[in-house]
Amino acid sequence: MKPEETGSRSGRTIIGLHPSVGFQGAESSVHTDLKRRGRDPGTMAFPEPKPRPPELPQKRLKTLDCGQGAVRAVRFNVDGNYCLTCGSDKTLKLWNPLRGTLLRTYSGHGYEVLDAAGSFDNSSLCSGGGDKAVVLWDVASGQVVRKFRGHAGKVNTVQFNEEATVILSGSIDSSIRCWDCRSRRPEPVQTLDEARDGVSCVKVSDHEVLAGSVDGRVRRYDLRKGQLFSDYVGSPITCTCFSRDGQCTLVSSLDSTLRLLDKDTGELLGEYKGHKNQEYKLDCCLSERDTHVVSCSEDGKVFFWDLVEGALALALPVGHGVVQSLAYHPTEPCLLTAMGGSVHCWREEAYEAEDGAG
Repeated sequence: MKPEETGSRSGRTIIGLHPSVGFQGAESSVHTDLKRRGRDPGTMAFPEPKPRPPELPQKRLKTLDCGQGAVRAVRFNVDGNYCLTCGSDKTLKLWNPLRGTLLRTYSGHGYEVLDAAGSFDNSSLCSGGGDKAVVLWDVASGQVVRKFRGHAGKVNTVQFNEEATVILSGSIDSSIRCWDCRSRRPEPVQTLDEARDGVSCVKVSDHEVLAGSVDGRVRRYDLRKGQLFSDYVGSPITCTCFSRDGQCTLVSSLDSTLRLLDKDTGELLGEYKGHKNQEYKLDCCLSERDTHVVSCSEDGKVFFWDLVEGALALALPVGHGVVQSLAYHPTEPCLLTAMGGSVHCWREEAYEAEDGAG
């Protein structure tokens, strides 16, 4: 059944849905309020302890020569102890990035691997690539558990839901498909086909699906309310993500601009410029404490902006070429960047590596 438009506000479209896939999980306890930069008077009897200033990762700690051809994507696992690299040679590799240790290689795709994700318990991986397939892997054995087929074009992005019972995949065929990891049925349990061009990025929270498309729209599916919220950016979207407090969305597009949107209203809260993104699908994210906006760039750098002020805080030189992908540690100032066939691990200046980790 097609969704019906139910109203609009603040320049955004709201559409009613009939969801059939549910997501469950804990609510985030972190709160970021860009509109209120100071504390309300009289709300606390004692002053808050002064937080330590955020540290940015700018010291190159390790370089991984991945041996996979071009590294298309790099991703941390859920706790940040390991990372995945997706190669143009059809392989997926699991690493300890701080030690530079290769733990396992996963082979089973028929073409280059474009994205991957790990489950909440680190027992499973999912990946998608140029062979149009979505693959579910067993981490320990390295074997293919399931291979889902149904997309009509390459799979740009994959994500687990919080319980790792459903894989969501976004494709150049303009659809998001939801695959049940526990069922033996070959077809997806749900297909979201509102996009009018390729789906470049999908992120998942406990009850929401956030998707960016080349049609210039970022769509948020609220599966509890059964609604679709659509915000028009106007330029092809390369990456989108939730803030860590779950109240904002960050959107990167091919006009070399990142935009921070209020998740509930669609209001534009900030714009961040200075990097170059005009041709390639590049990653963006927020730092581990939501203090900085981080983006790849086609000029060989990673850019950091102050989230609230919008000022450029750091242009980190990585190398000569395009910084294709990045991943930020969930709790620490640690950054992974992918350029060519290598992945670089970055930490803050004060970081001292443990024995064997640096």
